Amino acid sequence: MSQNVLPGAPGRPGVAFWAANRVALIALAIGLVALYAPTIVDFMRGPWRGDRNSHGPIVLALSAWYFYFQTRRMARQGQSFRPRPAPLAGWTLIVLGLLGYVLGRSQSVALLEMGSLMPVLLGLALLLLGPTITRRYGFAFFLLLFAVPLPASIVDVITQPMKLAASWGAEYLMYALGYPIARAGVILQIGPYQLMVADACAGLNSLFTLEALGLLYMNVVRHESVFRNIALALLIVPISYCSNVIRILILALLTYHLGDDVGQGFMHEFSGMALFLTALMLIVGVDTLLRGLSARWDRLRGREGAR
Repeated sequence: MSQNVLPGAPGRPGVAFWAANRVALIALAIGLVALYAPTIVDFMRGPWRGDRNSHGPIVLALSAWYFYFQTRRMARQGQSFRPRPAPLAGWTLIVLGLLGYVLGRSQSVALLEMGSLMPVLLGLALLLLGPTITRRYGFAFFLLLFAVPLPASIVDVITQPMKLAASWGAEYLMYALGYPIARAGVILQIGPYQLMVADACAGLNSLFTLEALGLLYMNVVRHESVFRNIALALLIVPISYCSNVIRILILALLTYHLGDDVGQGFMHEFSGMALFLTALMLIVGVDTLLRGLSARWDRLRGREGAR
């Protein structure tokens, strides 16, 4: 492909590159859709349909949006780059990704089939654009890893302690509020009702989705403080835990006051939305606190440096 200026070129960003390679890019897009559309459809009907991996479509949509967002950001900033293809690295990743896809598709190995999407896209970016531009989209490639279903054996080992911890947190809060609550493992007994904390209420599904949302928030806001970025990334884990505890608490209270039909019906699904809204508010709140601490830390360092 010809060496044309990419997003941010004077005039209309990206027009020169698109005009010079229109046919090739359209053919490439059609090929990718033809290759991965059946996989996405199968995953929507299979692995992504269950509670354990229902975060897959959300993460995939977030990754696609970030590709678009980053392109628009570079265009607004007036940045222009000339493609400097890396054929060796690009073709290596493409071949490895396609081999993983064929093996995963033919042998029904979800980890390989969906996991192949990241190296294929990364290889194409290196082949067409080069490392400099590809690095700008690094977070979008990273997000794709969250869409890959993990083996059930690994999920079970990690999820069980998370469910126990969330069950304990919900029991402690309800007891503090004066409700008749008892717990046996992940089973909560509140009044005449018995509730079992499922994977969806305290598993990797919510953790992965919230981690992806938190990291996306960090990349969109683009903090310059390294302390603020690292602290927020680490705090997303306890934020996820708190959000899960709040979700369990809401479902338990609804069941206790309004009955099992309400707690396990529409409100059960609605509580999932409440979980992410709660987590998003906590992320913004924690980030605001970190911003104040970071500013204070910078002022203290400035004073020490002036002495």
